[in-house]
Amino acid sequence: MVQQSQALCYSYHIVEYFFQKHKGAAMMNNAITVHHSANKPRLRTLLTAVGAGLLSLSLTLPASVQAATSSATDKPYKALLNVIAGPTSFFLLADEKGYYRQQGIALEFTPSEGASVVIPMVKPHGFDIGYGDMSTLIEQIARSEEGKGPIAVFTTFNEVPFTIAVKADGPITSVKQLEGKRIWGHEADSAMRTFDLYAQAAGIDADQTRVFTTDDPMGSQAARIVAGDQKIDAMFGFVNTIIATSTPYGVKREQLRFFNYMDLLPDMYGNTLFVTRDMYQQAPDAVRALVQATNQGLRDTVADPNAAVDVLVKRYPESDHTINRTRLVGTLKMEMSHPEGAKLGIGAVDEARLQRLINAIVKAKNLPRTPTAKEVFDPQFLPPVAQRVTNLANSR
Repeated sequence: MVQQSQALCYSYHIVEYFFQKHKGAAMMNNAITVHHSANKPRLRTLLTAVGAGLLSLSLTLPASVQAATSSATDKPYKALLNVIAGPTSFFLLADEKGYYRQQGIALEFTPSEGASVVIPMVKPHGFDIGYGDMSTLIEQIARSEEGKGPIAVFTTFNEVPFTIAVKADGPITSVKQLEGKRIWGHEADSAMRTFDLYAQAAGIDADQTRVFTTDDPMGSQAARIVAGDQKIDAMFGFVNTIIATSTPYGVKREQLRFFNYMDLLPDMYGNTLFVTRDMYQQAPDAVRALVQATNQGLRDTVADPNAAVDVLVKRYPESDHTINRTRLVGTLKMEMSHPEGAKLGIGAVDEARLQRLINAIVKAKNLPRTPTAKEVFDPQFLPPVAQRVTNLANSR
């Protein structure tokens, strides 16, 4: 089903969309909680309310593990991830190797439907931690009272994978030619949600571009574009996700042309780990433990991507190893490849660059106030640069 979008900019209706999509599955859903201990994981089915039908696949450490804060209890911190897939498998590897336990923090992971979906869902739905899109996070902070919004603490994507894909040998050869064309995308897609920012940078009249939301899989959308389907001219997505998911549909990389957001928006950051203001203020030791353990999981993933994907497939047998490895390796090579990583290390941000991004988002979306970079990201919890990934920051 395809519906034309009437609003190109991000709005808080995204949460309403998510729950409406799952309406009817509501309050009594079968969810599976996976408890990981030193022994083999145990599965148990329980009836629980997870929002309004969100499938909660939780990875919970033993209840005896205490969070690293004087105010902590044996209750784990709840983390909402954008997805459970190759690009987030470093969280699973960190858990599998016991890094969170060693740091003294218990975590419970839940997947959502995308990086933009995560941001507005965290606090209202009882999560402490989120992993999602930086631009959407900035918007939420700008809509919040100063010093009350969430805050980023470990930014993994120093580049964004956002793109608009068209047929390589088709009539669209420049960004400007997207005006008046039909662009499809998933409602929760971050590229769609930041299209207003991209259009502003590209000099495109967003009102003249026909944006449609669809549930059609990305691979299917790409196949329709390549086949010359008259209903779709282009699609939103992440570069590596489009490539990986299009392969089973017989679409080759060279059959698509990509208009990448980073080419026009070099100040953009992508996915970031963030916490609620309550956790930030009340449990700084737990935040530090979270960052330290996640960083170690990322380091191990860079050293051996297969190990991370192996854990993913072990815990989620329905996951395709080849597709998820392709997505993970592509993410490491692209989304973490900005040259600043060699100097700052993955996890950190350049404050001036972040402030420019904040300013651009506020202008494009006409937001009520302009947060400072310090309000959006706090580097105090990061390990030293020598302990973080730097070797992916290659020159383009």
